[in-house]
Amino acid sequence: MSLLSDLINLNLSESTEKIIAEYIWIGGSGMDIRSKARTLSGPVSDPSKLPKWNYDGSSTGQAPGEDSEVILYPQAIFKDPFRRGNNILVSYFSSLVGYNQNYISSFCAT
Repeated sequence: MSLLSDLINLNLSESTEKIIAEYIWIGGSGMDIRSKARTLSGPVSDPSKLPKWNYDGSSTGQAPGEDSEVILYPQAIFKDPFRRGNNILVSYFSSLVGYNQNYISSFCAT
């Protein structure tokens, strides 16, 4: 088979056991959208069942270089219109963790 034929006949069924959860947030400028995706073992319908996740806030302009870990606390789940199937977009509340445990002003309502 040719590569084109392989792509045309690719099985893109909408149901799979594993799903992709895309955590989405607004960057430090307030004008850019950032995201991280992770694979989960199966569908999730309750945000409290999703794992917390983190990113380096200094790379997005949301934290100083030291103590810049930002924790993402899932708050809402939406069907992913791009990947379809059981894949989801995750809205969250975030917290900057460091020596002073301050919160950064970031809430993403997708």
